[in-house]
Amino acid sequence: MERALTVQGLPDLPRATTALQAAENGISFYRNLQSSDGHFAGEYGGPMFLLPGLIIGMYVTGTPIPEPWKIEIARYLWNRRHPDDGGWGIHIEGHSTVFGTALNYTVLRLVGVDADHPMMVRARSTLYKLGGAAAIPSWGKFWLALLNVYDWEGVNPIPPELWLLPDALPIHPWRWWIHTRMVYLPMGFLYGKRFRAPVNPLIEALRSELYPYPYEEIIWPAQRNNVSKADLYAPHTRALDALFSALGVYEKWHVGAVREAGLRHAYQLIVKEDENTGHQDLGPVNKMLNFVSRWLVEGSESPAMALHREKLKDFAWMGPEGLMMTGTNGSQLWDTSFIGQALVDSGLSVRTENHELCARILHWLDECQIRENPKHYRTAYRFATRGAWPFSTKEQGYTVSDCTAEGLKGVLMLQENNAYLGHPVSRSRLHDTVDLLLSMQNPGGGFASYETINGPAITEWLNPAEVFGRIMVEYAYPECTTSVVTGLLLFKRYDSYRSEDIDKAVSAAVDFILRAQRPDGSWYGSWAICFTYAAMFALESLRLAGRTYENDEHVRRACEFLLSKQQADGGWGESYKSCETHTYTQAPRSQVVQTAWTVIALLHARYPHQEPIKRGVRLIMERQQPNGSWKQEQIEGIFNHNCAISYPNYKFSFTIWALGKAARELDWP
Repeated sequence: MERALTVQGLPDLPRATTALQAAENGISFYRNLQSSDGHFAGEYGGPMFLLPGLIIGMYVTGTPIPEPWKIEIARYLWNRRHPDDGGWGIHIEGHSTVFGTALNYTVLRLVGVDADHPMMVRARSTLYKLGGAAAIPSWGKFWLALLNVYDWEGVNPIPPELWLLPDALPIHPWRWWIHTRMVYLPMGFLYGKRFRAPVNPLIEALRSELYPYPYEEIIWPAQRNNVSKADLYAPHTRALDALFSALGVYEKWHVGAVREAGLRHAYQLIVKEDENTGHQDLGPVNKMLNFVSRWLVEGSESPAMALHREKLKDFAWMGPEGLMMTGTNGSQLWDTSFIGQALVDSGLSVRTENHELCARILHWLDECQIRENPKHYRTAYRFATRGAWPFSTKEQGYTVSDCTAEGLKGVLMLQENNAYLGHPVSRSRLHDTVDLLLSMQNPGGGFASYETINGPAITEWLNPAEVFGRIMVEYAYPECTTSVVTGLLLFKRYDSYRSEDIDKAVSAAVDFILRAQRPDGSWYGSWAICFTYAAMFALESLRLAGRTYENDEHVRRACEFLLSKQQADGGWGESYKSCETHTYTQAPRSQVVQTAWTVIALLHARYPHQEPIKRGVRLIMERQQPNGSWKQEQIEGIFNHNCAISYPNYKFSFTIWALGKAARELDWP
């Protein structure tokens, strides 16, 4: 279990009067959060549907839940209750939903909180107003069915036989977005097994508490498509409902031998996923579903389960509010690369007092690069990883195009601009990175997340999750594309390897970026909030491609869009609602993170009028605390359009970056 890093007893620093001094104060604080191996840990929490998977998975497998965990989980859920109605949402800033409320109520009961506790009474009232647990979305139905407080007849079919379909079919699961297919793989296996926990007094009690009517009277098939309006973000299409109807007929008449073949094949793929990732798996949802699957087949004492149990703590984060489950096993590479780049771009990396800090960052980046493809490469439908950098750790073994690009940028900026660091990452390893990035480009010029686009967009008509949008196949993203463009162009400054291929790839990628720009000058950001975030990456890539405010209309429109959103205090602040609605939505007040992103964006664009940028810089300086830190404000990240996720290191890395860059590039008295 990782613990939130806190720094106590740090002295107040001299109040910064310049942007450079503020950046120096920021680094003075932030260096204290660096781990001994060089990375910067972060909570990476926010979603409220992850912790239930951890606890339900542990409970149904008989895995002991440590008593301190029970206490801190209860405290976390107490602190994360919705202040108005006592429920829980899909994420910590969202409205109460059945998904969040039913699952987290269940967690509290499993860790020992009494049903008559005032918190539980209030949560039940909210749950009943929302329709009770029968109206929970499909992922929630699945977890409750495993616990035996919901009936499998109320779950839409997830036959494991789908994995027996010919690979060439456009709807084969291997063509789905990797997070989707890795969740539905063990879901299909467990659905085929119809596993459910044995009934005991607690399960009997939950059956009576989760529903506003008797459990015995529920007509389960009628609940398959029953989803509360409070939860519904991506309603079923007619095509999906027709498919579920057909699969329902299949379930009644399926051939036992075919079912067994599907189960065997699905289980083989589950095992390969575990072995490819050191039993950490892609993310926390498939981690716990794989956990239950391996236990069901191999038992508690198997070597696989020992490894699985050991890795549980990698997802547990102890923060000020209590114990949560993180969105992956961390965001280590992602956060560490950004602060490395910030130190170089701000000019702070050359300072003697920062040499050790930078050396440890580069050491982490060096050690974190993935040197080989996955153990089960082609047979587990995995994309190449030789030369990649991950989002989190090398052991977890997955990359994203922008993670590899940002890792490349961090290494190049540190070791090519600071002679004292040497060149620990060799040219041949950087060539591997370039090879990988070039292989990830899609025909339209853009870059997707984990791999190339392998399935048609029409597959989205079959999205069964109800609470997430655009999850069925890969898509090309402006942020991923811009990171790759900057990474490749930066590499080209120092090395001629595959120069012509890079030029062709960058040209096509820039065309994609320009096409992705909206008429108002903005870009939609899919991985953080939202338009300010995407603008920072886009304008960085366009600057390296030779496009600035002076010579490019696209850049000018982007700058005007950003300036139109500046608030009276000089800052920028954007709500996660922008991601949900695809329309820029102001936060109640300016946010230091989005202000930093915008300052960096305008500096990348070489926006000629300095005063708006300086106003943003001043706001960042005003919000800085006496010890050099910044307070946590609103949540920063997003995924699947409507689930916010925390990146608490952003308030350090990007503020320091904005301050240092502004100090170097603007005219100051």
